[in-house]
Amino acid sequence: MDYLLTIPSSFILLISLINFFTIRNPKKSAQINESISVVVPLRNEATNVAELIDSLRAQKNLAQVEFLLLDDNSEDATLALLQQHTSGLSNFHILNGSTLPQGWIGKTWALQQLFERASGEIIVSVDADVRLVPDALNRAVTLLKNTQLDFLSPYPKQLSFSWSERLIQPLLQWSWMSTVILRIAEKSSISSMVVANGQFFVVRRAALAQVGGYKSVSNKVLDDVELARTLVKQGSHGCVANGASIASTRMYTSWGEIQAGYGKSLHAAFGSVFGSALAITFLFLTGIAPLIAGITGSYVAWYAYAAVTLTRAMSSIKTGKNGVDAFLHPISSALLIYLIIYSWLMRGQVQWKGRTL
Repeated sequence: MDYLLTIPSSFILLISLINFFTIRNPKKSAQINESISVVVPLRNEATNVAELIDSLRAQKNLAQVEFLLLDDNSEDATLALLQQHTSGLSNFHILNGSTLPQGWIGKTWALQQLFERASGEIIVSVDADVRLVPDALNRAVTLLKNTQLDFLSPYPKQLSFSWSERLIQPLLQWSWMSTVILRIAEKSSISSMVVANGQFFVVRRAALAQVGGYKSVSNKVLDDVELARTLVKQGSHGCVANGASIASTRMYTSWGEIQAGYGKSLHAAFGSVFGSALAITFLFLTGIAPLIAGITGSYVAWYAYAAVTLTRAMSSIKTGKNGVDAFLHPISSALLIYLIIYSWLMRGQVQWKGRTL
């Protein structure tokens, strides 16, 4: 039975090695003459407004850029703070979100309103908790142009401070770094190979307009991946890039936020109960079983554990971390299995930003 451990661990090790050396990195800067629209949906983001605006106004080497900030009927001081911190900034525009229509979820409706207002040739959507270095937009758009892609998703560095964050958050990047050969995926027309992250998403307006903006993902919790898949189905091409050097974010600050955040989306991530069962099996065979088998006397299992730990370490190193937490991968896998099951049990009951998803 050792092959059940060695085959999947060797497979993901190979993919991780390929991606470690070939993943796109937005390193170069160039003069950007195309018009850029940076769109940001905000709902109950009062704690993020000040740093967000400072991050955006610091962007440089962009000939034509507008910043569109939509307050999605916030219940806190988001709107007042937006008005305060953008006062006197002529290229910053605040939009008041309209009532959420039936068949849409909050974020996709906010993005659709922003898209309809945006005038840029390139649309950049950024989450309110993402922080950009001053040349982040320039480097991201430069990479989009140099690769002649239609969309690009620079994956921000995921800041993790508490133990729950350190155990769970690195799995986001590891999941695609170890299962999808990114250079093949960006040229593929197979939508299931698409990897994307909506925290920082760059797309050509023409490609986005071709799919009707965000209408095709109006009710999708995983709007980023679903949008990328829709774009690919319509003939566009794009990829995820290592955006750790130009962007960072702290998605969640506690186990409660992690449970709610993953609870609203993980059931959709794998398509069906069967898909989730396959994911759980994969996590068990690569993350938990090798350690159990190794402790009970299998030398081959220690190879599998070492191989998977190495994939986690490589993923962490790419984002500027030391990779020590990789040794706790079995615990991370067990927690993610729990969150997948929790997400299915709590469908339609999880509260997020004051709305039920």
